[in-house]
Amino acid sequence: MLYIEIQQLKKRGLKISQISKHLNVARNTVYKYLEMTFEEAQNEFVIPHKAKKLDPYKDWIVNWLQEFPHLSAAQIKDWLLERYPNIKVGDSTVRSYVNEIREKYQIEKSLQKRDYESVDEQPAGKQIQVDWGQTKQKTIDKKELKLYFIAFVLAHSRYKYMEWQDRPFTTQDTIRCHENAFQFFGGRTDEIVYDQDNLIAVSENAGDIILTKEFQAYVKQQKFRIYLCRKADPESKGMIENVVKYIKGNFADSRVFKDIEDWNERAISWLARTGNYNIHNTTKKRPVEVFVVEKQHLQPVSSLLNLTENITNQSITRNVAKDNTIRFESNRYSVPLGTFNKQQQVFIEIKDGKRLVIRLSPTGESIAEHSICREKGKLIKNSNHKRDRSHTIEVLKKEVLQLFPYESASSYIQQICDKYGRYRRDQLAILKKLAEEEPEMIPVALDKCIQEKLYSANDFRDVLYYLKKTKLKESASIESGKGTIPSISVKTRDFKEYLKAMGGV
Repeated sequence: MLYIEIQQLKKRGLKISQISKHLNVARNTVYKYLEMTFEEAQNEFVIPHKAKKLDPYKDWIVNWLQEFPHLSAAQIKDWLLERYPNIKVGDSTVRSYVNEIREKYQIEKSLQKRDYESVDEQPAGKQIQVDWGQTKQKTIDKKELKLYFIAFVLAHSRYKYMEWQDRPFTTQDTIRCHENAFQFFGGRTDEIVYDQDNLIAVSENAGDIILTKEFQAYVKQQKFRIYLCRKADPESKGMIENVVKYIKGNFADSRVFKDIEDWNERAISWLARTGNYNIHNTTKKRPVEVFVVEKQHLQPVSSLLNLTENITNQSITRNVAKDNTIRFESNRYSVPLGTFNKQQQVFIEIKDGKRLVIRLSPTGESIAEHSICREKGKLIKNSNHKRDRSHTIEVLKKEVLQLFPYESASSYIQQICDKYGRYRRDQLAILKKLAEEEPEMIPVALDKCIQEKLYSANDFRDVLYYLKKTKLKESASIESGKGTIPSISVKTRDFKEYLKAMGGV
């Protein structure tokens, strides 16, 4: 375009300086393009093709995309690795190359659409659908808290029930909520539909459903049929999925959390006011009105809440890793050093949605307690989990003072602790060892260190060993007879004094 504009301005009679000023280019550039032919100008701007890493595999990629337009870049990369295992290429490189191929060969990505079939309406009293969900709510103190809920819906009337917790659900929680739902509905249906959740089912086993031990016992007593949905099968549980979305988008959205009791009370009020009262989009009827008819078809149940009355603050198990940590909500939390070697499974409890309590048994004493972190991928570690703290520093200090029963010892040891705050444990350990091994030398070494102002356990040790060595040398010298006898000076008297003393002149 620059070449064409220069040629056009020249034909209009503009001078070189005028063209240069008009196009904001140097005069030499104007001269250069005026002397070129159109073909020469084209060659000037041709950018040579830069070889790309995936060019050797271009034919494969083009053929795959033409035959299967819905393929993603990730699938293309996997197919390349399957055919050429030694190829090393990044995800972004493949993604960029696939996009260029699609643009160059006009291959639009087509989505594989699934044909959905309308589900027949369920007769009254036949089916309840159940699912779980979770939300993040703002609290009254402007913090964020994760809440968990379980939702039930009668398939015929669309009459709903929900219950919330500030901790993840356990199987016992699930059983208790079933009992509460049956009481709320006034009975149960013949069949209950679930997703493949590990709280209730271990495996589908090709149609032979294997339930968890606790839930199996509950189903046996209440005598209802279980229907587990297949994976990626929204038709079989689309009703409850819509209910979960409805609860999240209508009841929970922007609502401020005070406490779990208040939250559940407001949830029941919302069901009466909105969830079960508003006209349903599919049935065009109010669930509460249809429920009056369906309730007559429900089977009565006897309360089995006594199964769970003794289970309070139910703990959840977690495996202890070799580095003495457990995982909770995408973070790692420390346990005391040595826990892994003692017990590789612990029990956790969430208190008030803010504190994580870890125990060796469901009702045992707490071995660790952490504030729950709302971020991801963090290590939350208590400082006293770094090493064994069975003997605290204060206990160790008292033990040392007992071995130093001298008036000046307390002040001396305290000054060492103040000076070596971070290493006071190590300093006290040295003093304790010296006192146990060389008790007779402690008072002498203590006086010398105080006199010389040597406030260090290492200096104390050096002084003690020096004094001990000196004492041993002196003892050895006396025993060998090589010691020197101190001289005594004698006063010389005049001879007349002796005569006078003897009665002479």
